[in-house]
Amino acid sequence: MKKHNFYAGPSILSQYTIDKTAEAIRDFAGTGLSILEVSHRGKEFQAVIDEADALVKELLNVPQGYHVLFLGGGASLEFAMVPMNLLEKKAAYIDTGVWAHKAIKEAKLFGDVEVVASSEEANYTYIPKGYTIPADADYFHYTSNNTIYGTETRFDPESPVPLVCDMSSDIFSRPVDVKKYNLIYAGAQKNLAPAGVTIVIVKDDALGKVSRKIPTMLDYRTHADKGSMFNTPPVLPIFSALQTLRYYKELGGIEAIEKTDIAKAKKLYDAIDESKMFMGTVTDPADRSIMNVCFVMAPEYKELEKEFVDFATSKGMVGIKGHRSVGGFRASLYNALPMESVDALIACMKEFESKH
Repeated sequence: MKKHNFYAGPSILSQYTIDKTAEAIRDFAGTGLSILEVSHRGKEFQAVIDEADALVKELLNVPQGYHVLFLGGGASLEFAMVPMNLLEKKAAYIDTGVWAHKAIKEAKLFGDVEVVASSEEANYTYIPKGYTIPADADYFHYTSNNTIYGTETRFDPESPVPLVCDMSSDIFSRPVDVKKYNLIYAGAQKNLAPAGVTIVIVKDDALGKVSRKIPTMLDYRTHADKGSMFNTPPVLPIFSALQTLRYYKELGGIEAIEKTDIAKAKKLYDAIDESKMFMGTVTDPADRSIMNVCFVMAPEYKELEKEFVDFATSKGMVGIKGHRSVGGFRASLYNALPMESVDALIACMKEFESKH
């Protein structure tokens, strides 16, 4: 039976990336060695990281004056590294979910944090609007896609101060005006590569402005100066990321990918909205994520929730159970997920509904 992978992360990878990575595990770049055992200082791996750097810049149209870094520690480490490197007096944050909340908690260790808005009172089922970003903040931080709740900001906000964004779960799904940002970071395990590497796109002249001393490994300048090679980088995830970046270029770039992603999400949201049994948790279409579609049973069918998960699993649907903190269902439609899987999930939902 074909499996349809809707996991929120680690999540589906393209078959292109899986196949190329598997080949390199057996024999990397004709060296007769596995990518798992080669030196990161060798010319073969240097070529990998150089090309990955160039493709990130090409696909996202990164202007001059920025470094692309490949770091360990996940986005969770960035929650602390960002304020450690950028927060001198005050930063502004918007609270749109668990990961934004965690970023706020870490930032408070380094200076004043003004939370300009929050949707916590509605269990983060919408993106706040009409808030004011203080003009004296060192930066404004937002989380573009909120995987647990299925909300997303699919544009670059207007801000009187530089932007910082956690794009872990929607990077490479839409064009980004990088010049508006001081820093963008993204854990790779949703739209790029296996877990283990984090991409950071940082503006050079944003660094070195804080008065505090920064530990060597936590200073972005350390990694920028050494081309992400100050210490041993996460070699395998970087290699896999390169394959995904190549694949994205073959697909026609970010604009082509966005068009497909929007079509996948629209098809699933339309099916949910037309259903009598299922209902979306994010009611405003403007706030709906095209990466993570969250939905629940209508109240009168609530008792069938577990039965549907079991039924869907029997049909090859994997990872559709909602996050434990919110329940319900979640279908993650990352770039590598084919339309075939969306069609299969919709057919599964309709079949279950017809039985009840």
